[in-house]
Amino acid sequence: MIRLLIAGAAVYVAYRIAREIIDEVPDDFDPLLLPPPDDDKSLPRQSAAMGVEPER
Repeated sequence: MIRLLIAGAAVYVAYRIAREIIDEVPDDFDPLLLPPPDDDKSLPRQSAAMGVEPER
């Protein structure tokens, strides 16, 4: 029973720490900046094992 209480307390402390970190992030933060569009990278890639020639 003591182990369960200790585990519950540890989970609660981890939750509160995570909430504090998340709350400190500004609302206008963009976590992923998209790269500029590039024609070579935007083409779909196909596996050679499929036996299909890539459409270019």
